[in-house]
Amino acid sequence: MAIKIEQVPGLNVPESLFGVIVNAVAKAGESVGCAKALIINFRDKDYSAKAGGFHPVEVRLEKRGISWELIYITDFSYQGRPDSALVKEIDVCFVIKRVYHMLVGWLSEREGKDLLILFVTNFVEYYKTGCYQVSITTD
Repeated sequence: MAIKIEQVPGLNVPESLFGVIVNAVAKAGESVGCAKALIINFRDKDYSAKAGGFHPVEVRLEKRGISWELIYITDFSYQGRPDSALVKEIDVCFVIKRVYHMLVGWLSEREGKDLLILFVTNFVEYYKTGCYQVSITTD
């Protein structure tokens, strides 16, 4: 099922991200039916604290009328030694139109937009390599 995703004014993302989301939903064969929200998880099954790999990414969309709105996109990475744990490295909150990075906290508007474009562009390119397994949860 094709879904229509709206840009969030003030924090636009490259259109290629919408293509990844629509493609992931279609490939997963998920029916969004009466769902009010979708959580899409992109996981590299080989990613680990020791070996590295592609960071897990999570996207949440919520239904707004006949289209969907981005709520957040989050990039996770293993941090800490010796007992590494997955933590949010980059967190884009479209509701408050802010971008967070674990090393510096909430970024300025300009820095946030720059990081968002870099992050999404890289994620889309990684997705195209087929490195991610995709799972979808509906609310």
